[in-house]
Amino acid sequence: MNKRMPLQIFLLVAAILAALPVVWALDVYAQGGPPASPQMSPGGSNMQHEVRGMIKDVDPSGKMLTLDDGTQLTIPPTVQLPGEIKEGAIVKASFEEHAGQKVITSLEVQKP
Repeated sequence: MNKRMPLQIFLLVAAILAALPVVWALDVYAQGGPPASPQMSPGGSNMQHEVRGMIKDVDPSGKMLTLDDGTQLTIPPTVQLPGEIKEGAIVKASFEEHAGQKVITSLEVQKP
């Protein structure tokens, strides 16, 4: 048997073991696509978030919504709400966090 054979086998096994993490990473990347990047608001560093739920309460002043999971969403004067906003409606809201408040950037009523 050639004295170089064990060295060649060792190098082959080492190369395979070194390549496995790369192959696994490529497989995960291929299955799920590129990692999602957070949506950023124009000109700001606040991340855009999204929540879905049923409206539990609408503040009489029209400045706050509370969802059935307890999430409180602040409605800024710049956002126009759809006319179907009422308790029991299912909504999807995009929001940004400002000073600890979830400020709505868009809101749409979902069909049940």
